[in-house]
Amino acid sequence: MPDTSQTFDPRRFRTTVPFYARYRLGYPDLLIRRVTERVDLKLGDAVMDLGCGPGLLAVPFAAAGMMVTAVDPEPEMLAAAEETARGAGVTITAKQGSSFAMPQNIGPFKLVTMGRSFHWMDRAATLSVLDKMVTNDGAVALLHDTHPRTAENSWRRLLHDLGNKYGRGEEAHVQAREDASYHSHESCLLNSPFDQLERVAVIIKLERTVDDIVGLAFSLSTSAPQKLGIHKHEFEAELRAGLATLSPDGCFSEIAEMSAVIARRSQ
Repeated sequence: MPDTSQTFDPRRFRTTVPFYARYRLGYPDLLIRRVTERVDLKLGDAVMDLGCGPGLLAVPFAAAGMMVTAVDPEPEMLAAAEETARGAGVTITAKQGSSFAMPQNIGPFKLVTMGRSFHWMDRAATLSVLDKMVTNDGAVALLHDTHPRTAENSWRRLLHDLGNKYGRGEEAHVQAREDASYHSHESCLLNSPFDQLERVAVIIKLERTVDDIVGLAFSLSTSAPQKLGIHKHEFEAELRAGLATLSPDGCFSEIAEMSAVIARRSQ
């Protein structure tokens, strides 16, 4: 059955690019090393970052010595990834495409990573395609960040509630996660060829400013500038006012668990 939790829009993130690259959480070096070790990646191994965005995974894996193919449907994201790679002194191969339309003549790969992107895909169909592209000893890794319910993260509740006020709750992928019939990513993996799962994680804490949080909001598809349209300035004003109430000095913290679910085939 096709995954109907969302409708594919290849340019969903077109106005988020400068915000995504600057304000989304990057993946800690320790997490990259742990994934590299668990998958037994060697220098020069082929890695594909599917839904690469501005290179938050593609560039660290290239810096670790892998041959990285970065795939994204948004050309401006690919340009940002290439710029990030140049700044880091590494090389990636950028390809426009998606899980719905893979670039031609790529692979095979020892590892395919997806950072905060799997939920935009027809997940079962994507895993079926990847089964033909990942080497027998290879793996798929889903990377994400989650946030514990703690005082430091109280500003995230404000961002969540304000997003709902401006239409976040009406998004198909948001509604799907609230439905009793929803299958988690882990469930999808367990029902795929990649059914041997493990999780590795790193917990981080960092400081955030008001501008950081506003930028983060504009990096999200549910409150992207194109989504908010004429209400962008109104949304920003409400967010800044709410943040001022939470912390008059404008200083915030964020605690996040940065994790990777590594999925291999049964041997």
